[in-house]
Amino acid sequence: MTEDKPDNQTVLISREETGVPEISSSVRSLKELIERVSGRGITPQGEREDAGIAEILPFPFLAIVGQKELKLALILALINPALGGVLLLGPRGTGKTTAVRSLVDLLPQIPRSLCFYGCLPEDIETGGIDAVCPDCAKKFAEGQPLSKMDRVRLVELPLNARLEDVVGGIDERVAIHDRLRLKRGLLAQADKNILYVDEVNLLADEVVDALLDAAAQGSYTVRRGAVSAVFRSRFVLIGSMNPEEGRLRPQIQDRFGLRVIVSGLTDPQERMEAYERVQSYLSKPRQMISQFAEETAWMQAEIQQARDALGGVVISKEAFQFGLKLINQLKIDSLRAEITLFESARAHAAADRRTEATIEDLKIIAPMALRLRRSSYITEFLHSQQIEEAELIKLIDRLSE
Repeated sequence: MTEDKPDNQTVLISREETGVPEISSSVRSLKELIERVSGRGITPQGEREDAGIAEILPFPFLAIVGQKELKLALILALINPALGGVLLLGPRGTGKTTAVRSLVDLLPQIPRSLCFYGCLPEDIETGGIDAVCPDCAKKFAEGQPLSKMDRVRLVELPLNARLEDVVGGIDERVAIHDRLRLKRGLLAQADKNILYVDEVNLLADEVVDALLDAAAQGSYTVRRGAVSAVFRSRFVLIGSMNPEEGRLRPQIQDRFGLRVIVSGLTDPQERMEAYERVQSYLSKPRQMISQFAEETAWMQAEIQQARDALGGVVISKEAFQFGLKLINQLKIDSLRAEITLFESARAHAAADRRTEATIEDLKIIAPMALRLRRSSYITEFLHSQQIEEAELIKLIDRLSE
C-alpha cells in the first residue's frame, strides 16, 4: 500500500495482480484511507427508512469519526491473530462496541475444515497422515479437499452467559434418545474466529477462568460424567470496558495484546460530523452504508492481501534491538510484550506491502503494545524481596565467618 521502497523494504505484490479495487491513486495505505474517509462528509438523508425488526445492518467501520488508534489496532488484529487481541478502555458512548461490531464487513477469509472433527491440511503437514481422522486421511489420499474458504466470524460472549453456554454441555436433544453427546460452547464456536466480550471486567469469575484456560492452551476439555471432549479454541480475543465500572483481573488483562485508550472526541467539528453520521445511519441505514461501500470493499481486500503475505514479513535486526531495549528500559516482566510488539510490527509492515518491519513500525505500535503492562504491586513486592534477599545473604556470610 505504499510506494516502492529500496532494498529491504521491497513491495510484496502490486494491486493489479491481486484484483484489489482502486479507490484513488493518491491513497496508498490503510492509514491514509482511514484519515481521508474519517474526515469527509456524507450526503444528507431524507425521510426515515424502516430497517426491519430483526435486520442487522452494522454501522460502517470507516464511518467512525476520529479514533485512529482504535481503528489501527482492530485492523492489525485482523491481519495477524498472533499479536494477542485488543483491549479497548474508555468511558461509555465513545464507540468501542460500535467499532468492534462494524468489523463484520472487513473480516478476511480463512480455510475452514469440512470435517466434524476439524481436520485441516496443515495438520497433515505438521503431524503426518495420522494427525487426521481416517475419513480425512482417505480424502487426502484421493486428492479431495479437506477444507473450504470461509469468512472469519464475530462471536460475542454476553455478560449473562452461563458457564455451560461458554464451554459446552450435554446435548439434550441427543440425550433424549439414550445417547450422551457434548455440544460445543461459545469458546469452541469462536475457534479461528474473533471472540468479542463487551464489559469484559464484569464477567463472572468462573467464565473468566474458562476463558483464560482456553486462550492459553488453544483448546479446552469438557467433562460431564463419563463423557468428555476436547474442543479447539484458537480465537482472537477483543474486549471492551469502562474503567469506572470496575477493574479488570490482571490475569485476563495480560492476555490482551494491544491496549487502546478510547477517549471522547474533543474537536467540535468532529463531534458534529459524528452526530450527522449517526442520524443518517438511523434514518436510512442502507443508503448511508452504501456511501462507504467502495472504501469498505477496498479495505477488506487489502486486509486479506496483508494477511496472506504476512508469512513473508521479517523484522530487521535494528528493530529487534530497539524493541528489546525499549521493553528492558520500561522494566516489563511479561514475555507477551515482545510477542505483541513484534507481531504487531509485522502486521503493520504487511499492511504497507513491505517484507521487513523496521524501527518506524515499532514507534507506531509501541504505545498500544506496551502500555498498562507494569504493576506497582509487583514492583513493590520485588523491591521488598530484594531487601530481604540481601539481608539473608549478609547473615549467611557473617555466620560462615
